Amino acid sequence: MNKAGERLWNGLVKENPTFVLMLGMCPTLAVTTSAVNGLGMGMTTLVVLALSNLMISAMRKIIPNSVRIPAFIVIIASFVTIVQLLLEAYLDSLNDALGVYIPLIVVNCIILGRAESYAYSNPPIPSLFDGIGMGLGFTVALTCIGGVRELLGAGELFGRRVMPESFTPIGIFVLAPGAFFVLAGLSALQNVAKAAGAKKGKDVSKIGSGCSEDCLNCGQKGCSRRLVEFGAQDPEKASAQTLGETDAKSSGKAEPQTVRGTDIRSLGKVDSNILEKADQSDVQEIPDIQILDWTSTAKEKKK
Repeated sequence: MNKAGERLWNGLVKENPTFVLMLGMCPTLAVTTSAVNGLGMGMTTLVVLALSNLMISAMRKIIPNSVRIPAFIVIIASFVTIVQLLLEAYLDSLNDALGVYIPLIVVNCIILGRAESYAYSNPPIPSLFDGIGMGLGFTVALTCIGGVRELLGAGELFGRRVMPESFTPIGIFVLAPGAFFVLAGLSALQNVAKAAGAKKGKDVSKIGSGCSEDCLNCGQKGCSRRLVEFGAQDPEKASAQTLGETDAKSSGKAEPQTVRGTDIRSLGKVDSNILEKADQSDVQEIPDIQILDWTSTAKEKKK
């Protein structure tokens, strides 16, 4: 599968932002009272996600790392404003139905998450397709949830009556609890499908998202949690260096590595004895790990 196709399939199925990653729950639960609302919210998010990914990726080399999050928000907010004005002009009824959740797209964790974890560290075209794939996955999820809620709660689908006249609508499905019931049911079905695929030998693993809490062995270069300065380009080499796991045949003793301004608990595979020593404010150096920033205060106090 080519790179573009992989990103689309990834967003639709393997890392569906709603059913797999469980992101963007606020609009998912709030606006999916009907299939039309779910489709409208999903398409709006898709446009903003794809365009912001493309723009952030194109500007990734000129955006300073220290202000990348504010830069992301400004770019995303610009596209959200454009989309909101277009909705007000041409789809006023949908704009009224979605209400405050349109401007809240600015801080949607799906968009910020893809900007941080993928667009900021990958070329524009793959980033564009990553945004489209995630947006399509979000749209499909919201439309399915909205469709089920509308069907069971009103006997309609996309505003048209599809259930027989004898059908009694289940009113709870168009209320807030109904969103939780439908989301749980559809997520369970998705997990059943993944389990069945795994039994048949299909690859149902994630491609690259989702934090494993093991920053040293993580290959996600754009992740904001990777605060460790390894001094090596290869993640595997950097991981081995920081853990003091250099080849014993070529070196009898591992050289200490540097961690700048980072709590060593985020490093994953750190010996419990080291953690105990790290809790003591008067410790200046730990085996194989040298702490620079947060221990400097203790040094000054001693002087």
